[in-house]
Amino acid sequence: MTVWHLECSACDYRAPGSTLASVCATCGQPLLVRYDSPLPSRDALLPRWDMWRYSPVLPLLADEAPVTLGEGLTPMQNAPALAREIGVARLWVKDEGLNPTASFKARGMSAAVTRARSLGVPGLVTPTAGNAGAALAAYGAAAGLPVRVYAPATTPAPILNTIRVLGAELMLVDGHIGDAGKQARAFAAESGYFDTSTLREPYRIEGKKTMGYEIAEQFGWKLPTHIIYPTGGGTGLIGMWKAFAEMRDGGWLPRDVTMSKMIVAQADGCAPIVRAFAAGESKATPWENPTTHASGLRVPGPLGDRLILRALRESGGDALAVSEDAIRAATLQISRATGVDAAPEGGCALAVLAELVREGRVGRDAEVVVFNTGSGASYRF
Repeated sequence: MTVWHLECSACDYRAPGSTLASVCATCGQPLLVRYDSPLPSRDALLPRWDMWRYSPVLPLLADEAPVTLGEGLTPMQNAPALAREIGVARLWVKDEGLNPTASFKARGMSAAVTRARSLGVPGLVTPTAGNAGAALAAYGAAAGLPVRVYAPATTPAPILNTIRVLGAELMLVDGHIGDAGKQARAFAAESGYFDTSTLREPYRIEGKKTMGYEIAEQFGWKLPTHIIYPTGGGTGLIGMWKAFAEMRDGGWLPRDVTMSKMIVAQADGCAPIVRAFAAGESKATPWENPTTHASGLRVPGPLGDRLILRALRESGGDALAVSEDAIRAATLQISRATGVDAAPEGGCALAVLAELVREGRVGRDAEVVVFNTGSGASYRF
């Protein structure tokens, strides 16, 4: 049986794993899941073909059935032609667009809704730049829980239509995801619905960390030299960095493993992490008037800013923002070189890699994983 507790990422606050928890009650920073039982051996992996293959290292009670739609175990597409175009030794595209509701958000919501259902919440609410809302609508329906989603009116129409089709109550908001977040939190306070916003509950990270476990397994229990991650809220990057440490400390990876350098990719029109990293700051100042057609990157003030920046510095990583034109060109480049139907966030990651190689910040001997976090079909009207 997996045993865990909750621990603040910034202070000494702790809470039992049985607690229905949001952020730290003392300092307001994100809570992280910490496991009280040692990591089992890799032989404990389950013979199932979704992210719950990793149940022994996930917050799941004994005999509890997860709320699942078959998320995870996405392909790692080897892209030799793209590697030659960019100028690196090896390049793979981790295609998260093949998840349920066509994005990586499925992983986090599967874990979050599993725990929320177990803890008896009356309903679920989230703000979204698009894909998180679609994922919550799907997993709420699978769990039999009502869902309300607050989304900017500028969210791509196919994603909004997916939210509606899956039965969630959709509230359109003038402004960006920060404005949607304020309305979602107000509704949660008045209704009793549980707020599943990014890092305002501790379990979406646990679902997202399975991307790290998958990378290690797909690489034969090794790691690539670099991971390029398109970063809005940053839960996936934080989760993967947590997963790599768990695997190293638990014996799934060698103690002397060379950790991947984590690299944040953002858009010029909304780059709070890039700006903070370049300035040597430990936290990010919210970005004013955020604009980018890659809607998942339009997050002006991520709650996990400290954790993202910490992961970049601990890994010897980097951060860079690129233009809208560069994102559009690289999105087409991925799709035409690999057959992956890339979302603009994936295009941003490739564009950042290309620029870092040109500047000599990523070596030409690098073996790189670029994340495509969603399906391009979700952005086409």
